[in-house]
Amino acid sequence: MTEINSIDDVQSALAGQDYVCGRALATVAFLSLKLGRPLFLEGEAGVGKTEIAKAIAAALGRRLIRLQCYEGLDASSAVYEWNFAAQMIAIRTAEAGGGADRDALQTELFTQDYLIERPLLQAMRPQPGGAPVLLIDELDRTDEPFEAFLLEALSDFQVTIPELGTVHAPEPPIVILTSNRTREVHDALKRRCLYHWVDYPEFDREVEILQARAPEAAEALSQEVVAFVQRLRTEDLFKKPGVAETIDWAKCLLALDVLSLSPEVISDTIGAILKYQDDIQRLQGSEAKRLLEESQAALAPA
Repeated sequence: MTEINSIDDVQSALAGQDYVCGRALATVAFLSLKLGRPLFLEGEAGVGKTEIAKAIAAALGRRLIRLQCYEGLDASSAVYEWNFAAQMIAIRTAEAGGGADRDALQTELFTQDYLIERPLLQAMRPQPGGAPVLLIDELDRTDEPFEAFLLEALSDFQVTIPELGTVHAPEPPIVILTSNRTREVHDALKRRCLYHWVDYPEFDREVEILQARAPEAAEALSQEVVAFVQRLRTEDLFKKPGVAETIDWAKCLLALDVLSLSPEVISDTIGAILKYQDDIQRLQGSEAKRLLEESQAALAPA
């Protein structure tokens, strides 16, 4: 388990998990840990928002509990549900035995034995090694009623189960929320968090990230890949490639034993970095060659 006493400790701990972290992000992560405040990370898909939660959990030796958000997610799905199948079996068994006491049976059915804990309730429970890291991923996919519920849950770090009562976290979890900004998250929720916009990294940092995640890649290939992807992000694309796509592409090139980029290689592997046909079509023909030449020119020494 890593001790976090400074911003440098955060950077070192994350580097130990192959997560290359800039000073600004390390600072807000340190403050979140120090002050016990939720950390709200916003940015384009694939820039490393989810990965930092995984890296923090691994570095601290804590359990990672992930709530993957989606449209229509409600409080009951995020907190708990009852095991209805097991309850029905218990009812049938009691009826078959005869003389079932209805009140006693009802009390027995709504106990911990039949409770299925979902991520928010799990995060309120004591965990080996200390409070868990609760990742609420892609919050922007949910709707306002769920946000309102989170306001209460994250303010008091407690949830209520009508049949059992209130469950209060003995030690608040480390909360990290992410958003791809497909819609605006309400200010009331943001105010309860420390906020950071996770942007695309600069060239040197992205090369460093790539070398950490794909160390088999030669430095020259890593620089070519990053230069091309960064040049690609300046184009008018429906979905610009994130750092995750940069890493995926480099691993594809390594699997093909590619030593350097060429228009033909780009055409053959473009599906690793672009995920929409309209974007892929933009790189057909001479366009890929033009972007490659421009990215290689940027790498040439002055």
